[in-house]
Amino acid sequence: MKKKWTSVYSGLLGFVIIAGGAGLVDAKAEASSKETQINVTIINTKGEQIGNATLTQKPGAVRIHLEAKNLPPGVHGIHFHEVGKCDPPSFESAGAHLNPFHKQHGFNNPKGFHSGDLLNIEVAKDGTVNTDLESKTVTLERGMPNSLLHSGGTSLMIHEKADDYVTDPSGNSGARIACGPIL
Repeated sequence: MKKKWTSVYSGLLGFVIIAGGAGLVDAKAEASSKETQINVTIINTKGEQIGNATLTQKPGAVRIHLEAKNLPPGVHGIHFHEVGKCDPPSFESAGAHLNPFHKQHGFNNPKGFHSGDLLNIEVAKDGTVNTDLESKTVTLERGMPNSLLHSGGTSLMIHEKADDYVTDPSGNSGARIACGPIL
């Protein structure tokens, strides 16, 4: 009898050690897959906070989760701009679209597109937007030419009209109506 229990105990101990080892491997894998995340405060032309965006580095892309209110209903262009300054009311301090590779603007432009170009967003009738976008042309990795985290930062800009995805330099998207610095 004693020998039988010893075998069962040894077998269980082996299982615990193997399972414990597997747990350590999983913990290491989890630690290496942590994502960079940046929170961005969005302001309007009066300097009032109207929303937030969360930028998350994923493998090969940056995911943008945007929530905002008090915007005009309809379709609006949204882009990453080259400077991390959002001085109201015009937000001209944000510079042009992020364009480190010197392309023209627009997904449908044969000579384009800017790294900062994003798909349009749609604001609901109540002036709110809650949406997710993804860009495979920017990164949150410092030191890269297309990084959103370069010296001086960048910004996330919402325009008054839809981006036509062709017209250089800004897709005919009109005035800048909301901005968030990415620092």
